[in-house]
Amino acid sequence: MTYDTIIIGAGPAGLTASIYSSRYKLNNLIIGLVTGGTIAYAHKVDNFPGIPGISGVELGKKMSEQAKALGAEILTEEVISIEIVDGAEVGKPLLFKITTNSGKKFEARTLIVALGTERRKLGVPGEKEYLGKGVSYCTTCDAPFFKGKTVVLVGGSNAACSGAIHLATFAEKIYLIYRKNALRAEPVWVAEVKENPKIEVIYETNVTEVLGDGAKVTGVKLDVPYNDNSTLPASGVFVEIGGQPSSSLLQPLGVELDEDGYVRVDERMSTNIPGLFAAGDLTTKSLILQQVITACAGGAVAANSAFEYLKKVG
Repeated sequence: MTYDTIIIGAGPAGLTASIYSSRYKLNNLIIGLVTGGTIAYAHKVDNFPGIPGISGVELGKKMSEQAKALGAEILTEEVISIEIVDGAEVGKPLLFKITTNSGKKFEARTLIVALGTERRKLGVPGEKEYLGKGVSYCTTCDAPFFKGKTVVLVGGSNAACSGAIHLATFAEKIYLIYRKNALRAEPVWVAEVKENPKIEVIYETNVTEVLGDGAKVTGVKLDVPYNDNSTLPASGVFVEIGGQPSSSLLQPLGVELDEDGYVRVDERMSTNIPGLFAAGDLTTKSLILQQVITACAGGAVAANSAFEYLKKVG
């Protein structure tokens, strides 16, 4: 079977692209490892119109249920390769051939890539060694394991501040460590952090090593002493320092990327390859504002562009 559209990525951009594709009567398949994408890691989304205070998991679930209700298929796998078949010789448009990690193969007349970003790592000694032993990249997932304990959270964005607030529901003390002299989150999150007695912000400081006893995290080493001590005892280390675009799958195809690896798209979410569109945090358009609502908007535009493209090529 050849799909009208295959959507790679099951986050807000991909799910919205599917919803719009189905409304355009395009048979579509979504392939993604995490339904809801990175929004599933948010303990609370308070700025999506119409449903304030919803958890990221619930928001992703509602979007996926709507996509499926409209006829989309969702495959929980990872795409490992994309092949472009040049149909110019027979007067036909390009055809995209997809292979997943289980060996499944699919074909599509158009492709919408909405893979988002991957969590950025600190890149310090001990981080990899203690992953799952106190080091985490998901406060929503792992905060309950640190009830009554002291933890460190690295970062200063919306995700870091909201994560610290979520951690305060369980942990006794949270040290929010940020390399700059002011948090860069939205004012509402900054205010909540400063008003929470469990959260202490340490500015202009970096974690240079995650310390442990071989079985679990015991603390962190800092590049600037805090209270005359270069180490800070803690039972857990949460990392919320943003992401990097998941564009490696597209590089072999010759898709144009910017210097940081974001996919270059125009106003129609079109890439430089006919029939291949991109949406969400993966794209250069997301650099203005990386939010659920802008990801959804990009997914809707990409689906419309795929529809118009298919009408044109016949």
